[in-house]
Amino acid sequence: MQQAGLFLRSLLFATIMVVATIIWALACFLFIVLPYRQRYWAISRWNVFVIWLARHLCGIRYQIKGFENLPDAPVILLSKHQSAWETIFLLMAMPRPLIFVLKKSLLYLPFFGWGLAMLRMIAIDRSKGRDAMAQVISAGKQRLADGQWVIMFPEGTRTKVGQQGQYKGGGAILAVGTQTPVVPIAVNSGDCWPRNAFIKTPGLITVSIGKPISSEGKSPAALMKEVETWIESEMRVITPAAYRHPDH
Repeated sequence: MQQAGLFLRSLLFATIMVVATIIWALACFLFIVLPYRQRYWAISRWNVFVIWLARHLCGIRYQIKGFENLPDAPVILLSKHQSAWETIFLLMAMPRPLIFVLKKSLLYLPFFGWGLAMLRMIAIDRSKGRDAMAQVISAGKQRLADGQWVIMFPEGTRTKVGQQGQYKGGGAILAVGTQTPVVPIAVNSGDCWPRNAFIKTPGLITVSIGKPISSEGKSPAALMKEVETWIESEMRVITPAAYRHPDH
């Protein structure tokens, strides 16, 4: 019975989210004339609604640790990635507009991609390798100078609960190249909104924000190692049960 209830709530959540996405995407065309900050705020109301819906329909609550660690200055956010939840949540929760580094193909998705295309995201073709990284550095410098924050997921893709992906150096290369500090973020969203899972599970998601890590005088590899160490250590603090297996 409990599983059936979770399925029905997840089905209703998915249905409402799809309808809301279509309506919001069409409304976004009205926002395009707004100055960027107002446009960003208006488009991100979709994120606010989805997080609200997940809380009240699926029982997915959240808490933030370390919000005071966010500086009033340019930073690059490097976050653990377990779920679509944090991509929705972080965009609405951060005090400055976020710039995601994402696959260019996402911009072509009907409705959802339309909203993304109206924001200043850095869309790349990953198959281009060094050219893509050069694009990230060039666009990232401009976005940071404009007062926005860049966010990247070092593992590149969503990882299962209790697992660790390979930390890639793109975010650290950008940080060193722009002399910008990075802020590590740990999040256990996979406990409630698992990767590639339809059913959403009630629970409390913890978003833990670390203190800024300076990039000055460091190699990208050394900087990323600091980020990886903090995130993976913090994951064992906020979700210890997932790491009790000896392999972890």
